[in-house]
Amino acid sequence: MDGASNVKGSGAGIILEGPDNVTLELALKLNFKASNNQTKYKALIIGLKLEIEVRAKKRQCYTDS
Repeated sequence: MDGASNVKGSGAGIILEGPDNVTLELALKLNFKASNNQTKYKALIIGLKLEIEVRAKKRQCYTDS
């Protein structure tokens, strides 16, 4: 997961990798002003919710923060 913020807005990107080479990718535009760290935290929260939804059994999170 990753997040970014600039004068044009903020967004987050999430990639979930599963068994058998299954990959889910999600890009989000956030509708609020946020710092880079806030966008990364939001991406983490959304990624965890998505993992719960797809019933992930094992979790690892990678970020540059």
